[in-house]
Amino acid sequence: MDLSVRELKLVAAIQGGLPLVTRPYAAIAAEIGMSESEVIDRLARWLADGTIRRMGIVVRHRELGYQANAMVVWDIPDDQVSDVGQRMGEQPAVTLCYRRPRRLPDWPFNLFCMIHGRDRDVVRGHVDALIRQCGLEGVAHEVLFSRRRFKQRGARCVNTATQRGFHAR
Repeated sequence: MDLSVRELKLVAAIQGGLPLVTRPYAAIAAEIGMSESEVIDRLARWLADGTIRRMGIVVRHRELGYQANAMVVWDIPDDQVSDVGQRMGEQPAVTLCYRRPRRLPDWPFNLFCMIHGRDRDVVRGHVDALIRQCGLEGVAHEVLFSRRRFKQRGARCVNTATQRGFHAR
């Protein structure tokens, strides 16, 4: 993908996260010499054409008091995984839900969801509620609690020191 110098500056400006201000796109625009509407329009086009698949936030759960974090892995029949994943992802306790291929014979799980809680008992309670709400009684699953936190950040596409990454036009 060929990007203009202005577009490279926009990528570099957003890859570190949006500024925590009332009008983050205006702040980015001022930083890179674009208008707020240009920034919003360009991001909207990139989302529409698939250049950017999604924009989201990275929450530092422990700083918010959520000390227990678990990836719950499920062995869902393949013909039901999309429906179950949709229902599961709509539950308030689930912060992330996605399908992955099984790795048989050792790993039969194909649906993963993340649940955070103040302690492990709270997370287990959320899992029990999820089983009831999604009709998953008897479905094989494992609750895998995190033992440590890895650094979380968004994608890095542009070296902000050189503004290189994509081919500028």
